[in-house]
Amino acid sequence: MTGLPPVTDLATWQKARDELLVREKAHTREGDAIAAERRRLPMVEFDGSVPVVGADGPVPFHTLFDGRDELVVYKHMWWDGAPHQGQCEGCTFVPWHFRDAAYLNARGVSFAIVTTGAWDEVAPFVEFMGYRQPWYSVRGVEGPAGGDMGYLTSYVRDGDRTFLTYSTTGRGFEAVSGSFALLDMTVRGRGETWEDTPDGWPEQQHAGWFWRTNAAGGSSWGEDSRPVPQWTRPGAGPVTTLGRQGHCH
Repeated sequence: MTGLPPVTDLATWQKARDELLVREKAHTREGDAIAAERRRLPMVEFDGSVPVVGADGPVPFHTLFDGRDELVVYKHMWWDGAPHQGQCEGCTFVPWHFRDAAYLNARGVSFAIVTTGAWDEVAPFVEFMGYRQPWYSVRGVEGPAGGDMGYLTSYVRDGDRTFLTYSTTGRGFEAVSGSFALLDMTVRGRGETWEDTPDGWPEQQHAGWFWRTNAAGGSSWGEDSRPVPQWTRPGAGPVTTLGRQGHCH
């Protein structure tokens, strides 16, 4: 098999591993320092009474706090009118990794997912995916409570006042998506073109190439594909179209 590291004895491997550990520890400490700065960011007050729509109908946004002082929200992109397999593969990737907020709840933090999809489309998707997190439609909602999708956003409340404290997108999602961290520990990594890999490694592919597959399990972004987790859901069979119309919101 091509594209493998050199073979050595255990002692030599341990020496190289210990040298890398020094860099890993420095990376961890730098992450701690950045988190400390994040806690010192200013915050933005907004109207927490703005209505959003969930399983119980329209409710004020501050309902998402569920009585707690802090809230983390994932903002899920949406393709209007598309069937389940046509929904955003990247946004499917994130919440699938976070199935239960029990540990957040124990620290006084609630978790919810919002999307710009109309609730009558969103509800069947949530049921199909088997998600246990609370979902809400923020269709037409502007500002910190709604706005652009594809973000991981944090809020805090002080009595009846609500505030935006932090928001991230792109690779900021990796804090939630544990598969990335595990892939980064493997010898082949994520198999993506942006990665720095040794000569002779298998050809890299575009970022997120493994997010969609066809019924045979092959990576595919064609009309016959689904976001990978959907193949585990009851009744999820082969498809012939993504059914996407317009733009992902």
